Amino acid sequence: MKEALENLRRKADDEMHSAKTGEEFLGIKTRYLGRKGLLTDLLRGLKDVTPEEKPILGKLSNDIKKSLLEKIEKALADIEIGAKHKFLGEEKIDVTLPGRGVQYGKLHPVTRVEGEICDIFANLGFSVVEGPDVELTYYNFEALNIPEDHPARDIHDTFYVTDNVVLRTHTSPVQVRTMEEYSPPVRILSPGKVYRPDSDISHTPMFHQVEGLLVDENITFGDLKGTLSFFLRQMFGSDTKVRFRPSFFPFTEPSAEVDIQCVMCKGAGCRVCGHSGWIEILGSGMVDPEVFKTVHYDTERISGFAFGLGVERIAMLKYGISDIRLFFENDRRFLEQF
Repeated sequence: MKEALENLRRKADDEMHSAKTGEEFLGIKTRYLGRKGLLTDLLRGLKDVTPEEKPILGKLSNDIKKSLLEKIEKALADIEIGAKHKFLGEEKIDVTLPGRGVQYGKLHPVTRVEGEICDIFANLGFSVVEGPDVELTYYNFEALNIPEDHPARDIHDTFYVTDNVVLRTHTSPVQVRTMEEYSPPVRILSPGKVYRPDSDISHTPMFHQVEGLLVDENITFGDLKGTLSFFLRQMFGSDTKVRFRPSFFPFTEPSAEVDIQCVMCKGAGCRVCGHSGWIEILGSGMVDPEVFKTVHYDTERISGFAFGLGVERIAMLKYGISDIRLFFENDRRFLEQF
């Protein structure tokens, strides 16, 4: 049996000498040292040897098993190191090549314009206040003096979640919520997303508004005109001509729409302004006393004005953009211009 063990060692050594791959060495390990391997099968004959030979043959078999394992593991480790060196050699980096430039993002034009609007009004003492996009109909309509039969409450103009919950159609609900919480004076700006079922080159189902509110004692329409004229000239240039036209909104009385001289043709008349020389830019007015009653303000002592404007509309005029859908398509060629 001793001779058989030595022959097994020599045969295994010869096979390992000619083996080249890890698979071949693992095959040798299984063939000789596995549960059904040649060495295991040979050791079953130990039961037939004499008691004097058993410890000698047992030690020899353990030495052979240990020796074969060490040689196989060393060979596998050498193969792994060789493969790693080969990979690193093939994947080496040429440090003489120029580095790849980092592409920097830019502020979206809507974000840029919204920030500019807020900055201008911040210089006039307005604070920015935000509110929920999903709003109760009470704050979106009733508290703003918009009756149940008003066209703005129709499903063609409003996204309804339930009968009493909507996606807000303007950010004016923030004004009501603020007045419920604070007593005059109130001077706030409420920017945010609003939602209406409309989509074409000048409308999208979601867009951005900024609405403002100023409430205090002795606030007049003159304060409204002065504030908005200052804002528009800061936004479009100090020589911008501004005009106020009578209008109607349920939550302001009197109300006015505000136009600026067309920024494209400078008042000469073009396709953008419908050849009128003027472009409507925002809506405004003195807060209706009925709105003050819902928040328990003293209508005999308190007055105020409110206004609202679309951020995309101002961005389109400021940057000469003809299609509002460009703001939402995420085309890098468009965005990189800003």
